[in-house]
Amino acid sequence: MVLPFCRLGGHFVQSHDQKDAKELILPSLRALLCFSCLMAGPVTASATTFTMKHGLSLDLWTTWPGPERWDEEAVLANFPEWRQGVSADNLQDIRKAGFDFVRMPIDPAIFLEDASDKRVTRLIAETLRSVDMLHEAGLKVIVDLHSIPSDVRKVGTNQVLADKDLFSRYLDVVRRLGQALARTDPATTAFEPFNEPVVDCDPTLFPKWPSMLEQLHSVARKAIPNHTLILSGGCWSSAHGLEKIDPERIADDNVIWTFHSYEPYVLTHQGADWTGDSMSYVEGLPYPPDLMGEKAFEERLAAVRQTIEAKAPEERREELLTGFNEMAGGVMSYEQVLTMLNEPFDKAEAWGKEYEIPPERIFLGEFGMIRQEYRKEFRMPSTWRAAYLKDMTGAAEKRGFPWSVWSWGGAFGITLDDDKRVLDPVILKGLGLKPQ
Repeated sequence: MVLPFCRLGGHFVQSHDQKDAKELILPSLRALLCFSCLMAGPVTASATTFTMKHGLSLDLWTTWPGPERWDEEAVLANFPEWRQGVSADNLQDIRKAGFDFVRMPIDPAIFLEDASDKRVTRLIAETLRSVDMLHEAGLKVIVDLHSIPSDVRKVGTNQVLADKDLFSRYLDVVRRLGQALARTDPATTAFEPFNEPVVDCDPTLFPKWPSMLEQLHSVARKAIPNHTLILSGGCWSSAHGLEKIDPERIADDNVIWTFHSYEPYVLTHQGADWTGDSMSYVEGLPYPPDLMGEKAFEERLAAVRQTIEAKAPEERREELLTGFNEMAGGVMSYEQVLTMLNEPFDKAEAWGKEYEIPPERIFLGEFGMIRQEYRKEFRMPSTWRAAYLKDMTGAAEKRGFPWSVWSWGGAFGITLDDDKRVLDPVILKGLGLKPQ
């Protein structure tokens, strides 16, 4: 168990600005506090220093330039990338809509790929400046080290998890960023040191992520002792991956455990051409599937099959058709959809009960439905997306889980467009929030 420093009069006893005074005062003060605790009775498990309800993930990947530009002033001055063209009013609109926190993704590659100490120091300073901007807008912040799963990158999720030396360097970034964030208020800032480990999806293999998670937690906790950490299981931070984690090996009550879910995938990722499967050819499937009647839904499935047969590479056509038919077979009715949608929640809930983790410490960290793939003409109707988001937030809130929708802008954006940043009122209503 990790116990945060006690508070006196609403302030932490530990001071980062008065080191000498701390060294003189803290020993006797701790003794007095510990004596008071003993007199009061046994110590109970501490609550998290960071609490949350309804969140929104900020942008990643939409306009970020290649590594050859990562030392340019224009890039560094707008880090993380969501800051480009964003005003204080845009951020305040997020708060006014009813979001109490944001999840701020940061691509760690820029800290690792040919990065000088000067660059890393500047990136950390810009990260802290970004956190301050969000706090000024009335928003709590989860700082999310959010690597990208790609085989072609020099530094991405796949590479970090496969290379011991690179993982060690990644841990050093966690340490440095954590130490910087330690100066922020633990009530309004939390730290998520790894996003979506892409390992442990094969149930026949011994899980790799739990031991790596223990290393990650140890480094992060030493760097940032008083703040809530957001941790997940493997297999893309899924509920399936969470089931393989024994939280007693972490033994930290100031942790919120997260899982991500985009089920049913065949409906939420329509048109996504970066998935490597049949989703690039899928469009026009409504939510819920019986919205326009069973016959109309079957006609749309048939249209997708025709598209695959006409446009997919001949050598992959059969494979893609088989994959699509398997996915489509599970969403032929709203009842089937709800069963699939609720399964990850049931897993996370059962895991929490097994280890006596309260529901407010289990976090639906990502969910969403695609708005429009960048290179495609088809745009998902807001009403379909709102219906899906309503079911997802309902499943989370029924169990007492906080949530964060993906994302502010980008392909899954919940704005009307990525320039003016006006939040879609239909989507906000689906999330149970306040249209502006």
